[in-house]
Order: sequence, then structure tokens, then C-alpha cells
Amino acid sequence: MKSILRITAAGVALATLGFASNASAATGSAQATAEILSNLTVTASVTDGVLNFGTISANGLAATSTVVVSPADAVTCGTNLTCTGTAAAPTFNVTGFAGQTVAVSFPASTSTLTRSGGALGSMAYQMQVSSFTSSANSVTLTGGAGSFSIGGTLTVNPTQAPGVYSGSVAVQVEYN
Repeated sequence: MKSILRITAAGVALATLGFASNASAATGSAQATAEILSNLTVTASVTDGVLNFGTISANGLAATSTVVVSPADAVTCGTNLTCTGTAAAPTFNVTGFAGQTVAVSFPASTSTLTRSGGALGSMAYQMQVSSFTSSANSVTLTGGAGSFSIGGTLTVNPTQAPGVYSGSVAVQVEYN
């Protein structure tokens, strides 16, 4: 009889532990959300896609000087330089998720323009474009599209070789 009581007591104790374990369990939940944005594209305008510093001539240039083109196509010609021709700032078109805002930045602080035809004796055959500016630091994609223009500063050396120089300027956009 005692062993039946012991077995019964042990069974009740085990059953009680099982109930206590279930009584202390709890569950909770949190909401989960996600927003899917469409891919961003940024392209230079087909009709207005060149950062053009115009035609530059040196007049007794003894030290480096600069030519600045603003995002609004305004040109500032530096000391001992004469700027003629048509200077222009390129326009970039952005497409993405309607109503979102994108930040505009420049992945590189300088770009190099190289003389067509390469070096000419010991004269400088490359120029640096730097101090990039944008007409907007951020662009709202109204209807899924937006645009901005950029400008920059061209550094001209006193030993710059005559000729046509070209290169590229990179811009970057990303959702805010």
C-alpha cells in the first residue's frame, strides 16, 4: 500500500510540474512591415547632358586658375583666362517610386579631363574638375520623376596644352 501511495504521490508531483510549466509559458507578437521601392535610375539629359566649360584661352597665365560653371549655366572665368563660347551645366533625370525623395551626391571629389590626342611635349594634357555643385541636394520624385543640374570647377594649368579635353562626371542618387 505504501508503494502505491508513493507511486501516486510521485505521479501527482510530476503532473503538477507539467501544469506549472504550461502555466508559466507566454507568447507575444509584433507587427512586421516592409516597403518595396522601385529601382532608381539617373541619366544625363539627351538634349542637355554635358558639363561644358566653353572655350578658354590663357592671357599670361603664370599660376593655376579656374573656370566655374554653376548648375544654372553661369560661368565665372578666373584670373588671366578668357572664356568664350557656350558653357552649360548638364541636367540629370531621375525616375523611381512616386512621392519619395532622393539625395543627390557625387561619389568622387574630382574628375579628370584628358586632351584628345594625348600628351603634347612636356605640356599638361589633363585637367581636374572638382568642387561639384547641384541645383538641389534632394529631389522629390513627383509622379515618379525628378531632375537636377550640376556644376563644377575646372582647374587650368599655366602649361596646359591646347586642344579639346573630355572626361566624365559621376552623380549618385539614393532614397532618403
